[in-house]
Amino acid sequence: MTNRIKGIISWSSGKDSAYALHAIRKEGEIEVVGLLTTVTRAYNRVSMHGVREELLDRQAEEMGLPCIKIDIPSPCPNELYEQEMARTLAGFKSQGVTHVVFGDIFLRDLREYREARLAEAGMHGVFPLWLRDTVELAHEMLDIGMRATVTCIDLKKLDRSFAGLSYDKNFLRALPHDADPCGENGEFHTFVSAGPMFCEPIEITIGEIVERDGFVFADVLPSVARI
Repeated sequence: MTNRIKGIISWSSGKDSAYALHAIRKEGEIEVVGLLTTVTRAYNRVSMHGVREELLDRQAEEMGLPCIKIDIPSPCPNELYEQEMARTLAGFKSQGVTHVVFGDIFLRDLREYREARLAEAGMHGVFPLWLRDTVELAHEMLDIGMRATVTCIDLKKLDRSFAGLSYDKNFLRALPHDADPCGENGEFHTFVSAGPMFCEPIEITIGEIVERDGFVFADVLPSVARI
């Protein structure tokens, strides 16, 4: 198909954005031309997910997409975040990009916030997972061969023992009944290391697990040094 709509994907390094990319590529109406990721520069890690920038770059390489990074400080005032996001979106718009894909599932306030910011930039949001049943969605992700690791958990919602676990059916069975299986309420965040959106899997190992500001982070490391 030629002359397709050009879009970028809001890339968190985790399973929901990865599955959103997979869904959009299957539909074929939007050509995804890049990833957009917020990086906390003080730590050189993906914001909230705590994923090392090196592994973010590996994901982009395996998907064959450039990754545009928005650098933010820690902590980051919302005004500064919005300013940097607006500047970056304007750059994409000047290159013919009109749509931004998100992996959001049911947080309506977040969707409305995103759509309002995009409207200011003259762009449109696409939400391929919107209002999907999250139990069904979680199993679909696993069934297509996606591999993910839990990199961050919110201690107000989950026990620290969940940090560093594989996102698999054992993990889903162990979740408390009031926890969303996709972590849509912020219970946990993930790093995707394999799936149909990648050319090759990324081999990883789990490093140090640390607690900071009410969250527990598992440091995901590449298991094989690249030559």
